[in-house]
Amino acid sequence: MKMSCFPRFYSAGFFIHNEDICKQFYGVRDVYEGFDVMALSAAVDEVLHKMLSLQETLESTVEQLEKNKDLSKTNISMLDYKNFIQQQVIQPLYTAHITLRQIRLPKIENGTTNEDPLINTFVTEEIKKYITPKENRVGKKNIYGTEKVYNTIGHGCVSMKKELEEYMDYDIGSFCKDDWNIAQNLMIKGCDPLPRRRCLTRASKLYQKPYPINESLWRIPDGRNVRWSHYSCRNFECLSSKNPKRGFSKCIGCFEMEKERVKWVINTTVTTDFLIEDVLRVKPGEIRVGVDFGIGTGTFAGRMREHNVTIVSTALNLGAPFNEMIALRGLIPLYVTLNQRLPFFDNTMDLIHTTGFMDGWIDLQLMDFILFDWDRVLRPGGLLWVDRFFCSRKDLDDYMYMFLQFRYKKHKWAISNKSKDEVFLSALLEKPPRKMEVTRLEEEMGRDLVLSRVKSLALHRQIENTEKKLTSLTVLVIVSFGFMVEKVLRIVNK
Repeated sequence: MKMSCFPRFYSAGFFIHNEDICKQFYGVRDVYEGFDVMALSAAVDEVLHKMLSLQETLESTVEQLEKNKDLSKTNISMLDYKNFIQQQVIQPLYTAHITLRQIRLPKIENGTTNEDPLINTFVTEEIKKYITPKENRVGKKNIYGTEKVYNTIGHGCVSMKKELEEYMDYDIGSFCKDDWNIAQNLMIKGCDPLPRRRCLTRASKLYQKPYPINESLWRIPDGRNVRWSHYSCRNFECLSSKNPKRGFSKCIGCFEMEKERVKWVINTTVTTDFLIEDVLRVKPGEIRVGVDFGIGTGTFAGRMREHNVTIVSTALNLGAPFNEMIALRGLIPLYVTLNQRLPFFDNTMDLIHTTGFMDGWIDLQLMDFILFDWDRVLRPGGLLWVDRFFCSRKDLDDYMYMFLQFRYKKHKWAISNKSKDEVFLSALLEKPPRKMEVTRLEEEMGRDLVLSRVKSLALHRQIENTEKKLTSLTVLVIVSFGFMVEKVLRIVNK
C-alpha cells in the first residue's frame, strides 16, 4: 500500500467515521451495527503510529546527514546501507503491511453487515481465519442446512486475548508447543470452547503399548505413556497420598489402586456411602449409559463396566494426569469444565453420578444452571446419584432445596457429619415423567415455594425495619412527652 493512498482513505471516511459518506458507499446507515469498530480503530491507529515512527526515523536520519559537513567525503559501505534499509525501513513497513492485511472491513449483503464482530478483536491471523465463517464450496446448503460453517469460541477468550494469541501462535503443520496447561487455564476462565489448531500435538517420546483391556482396569499404567511436563510429579508413584508434594489436593488416593478397588463395593458404617449394587437394584436392567461428573481416575466407570454399564467420566488435569489415567485404564474421559453445557442430547442418559467436585463452594445460581442442564440430559425415569456432597451445616437447607426443586422421587436420602461445621449429603433421585399440565402445576408450586421463602425473608427484614422505626418513634414520643410535661408544669407554676 502506497503512502499516497492514505489521504484518499481519510477523504473517503474510512478512518474517520462519517455516516453520510458511509451511506454513499454502502447504502445503509447502520453499517457498523454488530461490528467491532473499536477494534478496527485500534488496528488502524497502530498502523498510523508505525508509519509515523518510520517517518520520524527517516527525517531524523536525513537531518543528521545534513549536519555532517563532510557528507560528500563520507563513504557508506553497501553492507551498512543494506542493514539500514532492512532494519529501519523494510521491517517497519512490513509490520504495518501485515497489520493492514489483518484488518477485516464488514461486508455488506442485502443492506446489512456480514462480518463476525470478533474478527478485529484479535491480531493473530490464525484466530481470524478460524472465526471467519466458511462458505460451502458447492454453493449449496450443507448437511446442517446452512450455507456456511460457523466455528465457535468462548466469550472469555476476548478478556484473555493475550493468552489466546500466545496459544494460537504456531507454525501450521509443525509440532504444537507443550502448552496444554495454557489451554486448560483458558478453558477454566471461560475461553471454552477453545479454537482448533493446525499443529501436531506432542506425545511422550517413550510411549509404550497400553496394557490389555483385561488387566488395564485395576493396574497402574506405564508412566512412560504420560507427558509429565507442568506437573509436580514425574511418575505415578510420586502421586501417592503419602507424598505432600504430589501437586494436587482433590481426590487424594485416586492413583492408588488398593484404595480404589473398595469404593462402592464394600459396606461401610457411613450412611452416606451407597453401593453400586443397591443403586442398580432400584432400576434393574434399565441403567445402560451415564455420566460421572467429578474428579477421579475412572474407578466409578470401571465398577459400572463390570455391570455392563457404559459411563463417561468428566475430568480436568488439576495437578495430575487424570485424563491420561482414565484413558490408559481403558475408559472414556470427557475433558470439560463446569462452564460448559454437557455435550449430550436431551433425555439420553440413564444415570448422572456426581462426587468430589461440585460441593459447598459453588454459587447457588451457577449450581441452578448446572442442575437444569443435568435434568435436560437425564431421561424420564433416569437416576441422579448425589454422592457425598458436602457443605457447611448452615448452608444445608439451601443446597437441599436446589436438589429437591425438581420434584424427583426419593429412593435414598442420607445426611452424615463430616466435621463439626460440615455435613455430607447423599441422595438417589429419579426423574419423573412430566406432562405439560403437570409441569406447569409443579412450576407454579415451585414458584410458590420460592416466593414464600422470599416473602418470609422480606417479612423478617420488614419486621426488623419496623422494630427499628418503632424504637426511634418510641424515643421521639418519650422526648416529646417530656417536653409537653415540662411545658404544662411551667404553666401550672405560673
